[in-house]
Amino acid sequence: PEHSSARLERYLQLCAQHNIQVCMPSTPAQMYHLLRRQMLRPMRKPLIVITPKSLLRHKSAVSSLTELADGMFNVLVTDASVTPENVTRIILCSGKIYYELDAARIKLQKNTIALIRVEQLYPFPEQELSAELKKYVNAKEIVWCQEEPKNQGAWYSTQHHLQASLAAGQQLIYAGRGDSAAPAVGYFHLHEQQQEFLVQEAMGEAIAKI
Repeated sequence: PEHSSARLERYLQLCAQHNIQVCMPSTPAQMYHLLRRQMLRPMRKPLIVITPKSLLRHKSAVSSLTELADGMFNVLVTDASVTPENVTRIILCSGKIYYELDAARIKLQKNTIALIRVEQLYPFPEQELSAELKKYVNAKEIVWCQEEPKNQGAWYSTQHHLQASLAAGQQLIYAGRGDSAAPAVGYFHLHEQQQEFLVQEAMGEAIAKI
């Protein structure tokens, strides 16, 4: 968000009646299968793909040859590293923020937190997410984490879908920057501080608000 001109919220505002697709793939395999799906579909609708170039060099954003050769595009990427019965907090996110959240989870040894990536923001995979959340019977806190300010990004356009996907007893929480008139603060050090805060907030370890 520090210098992006790809305003995700503006594309999502144009979405209605299944007119277009808006996706944020986070791995090479997801990108490949997304483009493959687009070409193989009998009826193609406009596809908006938003993903930062930083993932091209991110050491964790990799896929195996098997993942590239087999499978399909997943509208959700579930968390295979946790035991659902042990999870008490679920963080939903899209895009590269996943890798920062995963690094923080490992550092803090938060094995009670699950990370679920929403790779297709429109049409929103409400049924798939609802089925996934029901697996986490002890998870009461469902967090949506994003890098963009609260009035930008996916939050305003998707929170009703997120709310509708919750299981009984689950609560939706926002973790991220506050409202802003601009997509960036314009000062890299402050940007880094805000980024650290939103990751810690999503983990339930928030420091003083910046």
